[in-house]
Amino acid sequence: MKAVIQRVSQASVAIEGTIVGEIKQGLMVLLGITHEDTQADVDYLIRKIQHLRIFEDDDGKMNRSLSAIDGAILSISQFTLYGDTKKGNRPSFIKAAPPVIAVPLYEAFNQGLTEAGLTVATGRFGADMQVSLINDGPVTIVIDTKDK
Repeated sequence: MKAVIQRVSQASVAIEGTIVGEIKQGLMVLLGITHEDTQADVDYLIRKIQHLRIFEDDDGKMNRSLSAIDGAILSISQFTLYGDTKKGNRPSFIKAAPPVIAVPLYEAFNQGLTEAGLTVATGRFGADMQVSLINDGPVTIVIDTKDK
């Protein structure tokens, strides 16, 4: 499982011109799921994101977590994180999990974040989405659960 995490001052996702999810200060998480991912990957990623200290404290140091700033998460499923460009110029997405595997894990990820006490907005799995954000910093972190 791969997550691209961006610290944002605001973010939203629209489908066919209608905003379906939006947050103010917090994190936008682009989540890629592969065939080998399990609930253990979901749990690991939830713990990392929940405790990730990338928000500034009173001294201007990245020392505060999402909960400490009362921030929210915009969670977007993104199979293209598993795009392979080693051969040719057209990416192969064979490493991305099919919906039968990815949808339950994406839903478990969002549910787990909510159960951890975080506010979560989402896009819609498999939809053509337009994502807007203001990256704060910019701060962007990539977590791959296979690189523990």
